[in-house]
Amino acid sequence: MKVLVVNCGSSSLKYQLIDMQDEKVMAKGLVERIGMTGSTLTHKVNGEKFVTEQAIRNHKVAIQLVLKALVDKEHGVIKDMAEISAVGHRVLHGGKKYASSVLIDENVMKAIEECIPLGPLHNPANIMGIDACKKLMPSTPMVAVFDTAFHQTMPDYAYIYALPYDLYEKYGVRKYGFHGTSHKFVSLEAARLMKKDPKDLKLITCHLGNGASLCAVNGGKAVDTTMGLTPLEGLVMGTRCGDIDPAIISYVMKRTGMMINEMDTLMNKKSGILGISGVSSDFRDVEKAADSGNYRAKLALNLYYYKVKCFIGAYVAVLNGADAIIFTAGLGENSSRSRSNICKGLSYLGIKIDEEKNKKRGEAVEISTPDSKVKVLVIPTNEELMIARDTKEIVENK
Repeated sequence: MKVLVVNCGSSSLKYQLIDMQDEKVMAKGLVERIGMTGSTLTHKVNGEKFVTEQAIRNHKVAIQLVLKALVDKEHGVIKDMAEISAVGHRVLHGGKKYASSVLIDENVMKAIEECIPLGPLHNPANIMGIDACKKLMPSTPMVAVFDTAFHQTMPDYAYIYALPYDLYEKYGVRKYGFHGTSHKFVSLEAARLMKKDPKDLKLITCHLGNGASLCAVNGGKAVDTTMGLTPLEGLVMGTRCGDIDPAIISYVMKRTGMMINEMDTLMNKKSGILGISGVSSDFRDVEKAADSGNYRAKLALNLYYYKVKCFIGAYVAVLNGADAIIFTAGLGENSSRSRSNICKGLSYLGIKIDEEKNKKRGEAVEISTPDSKVKVLVIPTNEELMIARDTKEIVENK
């Protein structure tokens, strides 16, 4: 079975074609600037890039170009579209309706539409991508894989906010969480590497990148996560502030005369590591500045390590212990400095880091010592493969 994985943004489209027999990526690519000037398709096969520059009016045209590239005589990887057995779509928000991936039908499309207020930037783009694929591949089964689904096993006391209850009933105001596909993938990989049944493990998964979240996983199910109604809640991130006193919002607006949209931009795009350091939202730049003696850069990094450590401690309490802590995503996979600093001060858990193993980057590795009471793992995430696996399972069992 060959599965096409599609991830649509408002003006972009990422894709991978995966042969599920050996889970090999046959081709992948990115369509950029859809509906804008300078639109391009970058198609990659065996490390080679093939770039097409042309006007791409909408997502349907983008999908047409992707399918054309996949069957191209020179750099294509399949003979015709009939070889594509199914399409797996990343969908940001499934609200509280979906706790797992699902075969797309009219009811599912309606549910994705109903979740637009919860995912106003992503869900409309996801719908456009699904519609475009359905028009071009009407007989090919399609699966929606929701970024929020893995977290829907949280108990009610973990996801509810202490606000008037009718805000939850009328408008769905509650914690949903994000990065669910990544947290699910690395928790399953951790169980495989540890040679354990996921049902027997208590795990804390740390998806640390420009956007970041932690998840407490008990017996293969999410029981809490740091992101909330939106991705703004939780950890300090590249440009997001994470948890703050909510009264700061009205205080700053009154003092500065900011409008609500300006405040929203400030918290989402001008805060976090960028806002504290004044250098960049890229941790590599901030680390260089800190090494050069920049006080604010040092402060930003120390704040970040501290907040991650705080949530790890909280989730150890939630889980009543932990078998392993897993680092993943851009920073989690590649920054030995971040992993080392976060794990410092966790000796009360019996955690010991092998600093030589910790130097490794971008590969699955156990970085804790053999006598560490809690294992510490680095596992590269692979959301596309998780989407493809879910799609394969659902289509084969429909």
